[in-house]
Amino acid sequence: MKAAAIRSFEGPDAVEITDHDNPLVGPDTVLVEMAAAGVNPVDWKILYGGMQGAIPHHLPLIPGWDVAGNVVGVGPAVEGVRPGDRVAAYARKDHVRDGTFAELVSVPDRAWAHVPDSVELDVAASVPLAGMTADQLIDASGMAMGDTVLVHAAAGGVGSFAVQLARLRGATVIGTASERNHDYLRSLGTTPVTYGEDLVANVRSVAPDGVDAIIDLVGGDALDATPELLAEEGHVASVIDPEVKERFGGSYVFCGADRARLTRLLHQVAEGDLRVEIAERFPLDHAKDALQTSEGGHVRGKVVVTST
Repeated sequence: MKAAAIRSFEGPDAVEITDHDNPLVGPDTVLVEMAAAGVNPVDWKILYGGMQGAIPHHLPLIPGWDVAGNVVGVGPAVEGVRPGDRVAAYARKDHVRDGTFAELVSVPDRAWAHVPDSVELDVAASVPLAGMTADQLIDASGMAMGDTVLVHAAAGGVGSFAVQLARLRGATVIGTASERNHDYLRSLGTTPVTYGEDLVANVRSVAPDGVDAIIDLVGGDALDATPELLAEEGHVASVIDPEVKERFGGSYVFCGADRARLTRLLHQVAEGDLRVEIAERFPLDHAKDALQTSEGGHVRGKVVVTST
């Protein structure tokens, strides 16, 4: 099969299109013919070797943790899915090597979910990691109906899901973003504010008493401002800083596979409750360009790699 892979940890520039053996269909795996694979910040972090201290890596390495496509093989211990079914998956494995930027992807049984007929596969491929991360962050933030929630980097892939999911749970949402993305955030029902050195003043102008929950997707100075932004008994949840618990009594989130959660999110997309913004699509042969485009996290919504 054809795949985008690296042989050294030198960033997206090291990505090349290579031939690989087809993945095995294990007892508890599903083989998916990739129609689309979502690009996430963790992908280019992996390309620079930035995750080597957390998960075992093996070269040559195919990046990618999100996939959607048609099932072509089903392991004997797997139930509820058959060849020809449309599925999406957060296909992260315990070792980083056999990712989703490939014509065929082996998916652990715990990871797949059926895609509703009305949802295009490139849209479905944009949901797993970003959508489930956002949903898990909101759970971890402890937000409740009527709360005011601040989402840092609200126009990105995870942020776009987070602001919508918070609103669906009855929150008032403030989102930080560059001014070019303010109209986009307004279209999602979010009050935009500009980040930077005036962050605290900008947020306090909208929420004078502080916010009840913070969803942190950037770390750094924005996270450092947490004590000045949170209302009394407020809570922060971060996908960036594992020390958020020690620093602010907050919660750190690392996305895990969850079929029920992914199924719910895909149905929310199908029902029109969740909007998926795709910034750009690249065919597999141009996976390097997809990764270079998304690097730095300044893309509105999602970048997607497609089979053709």
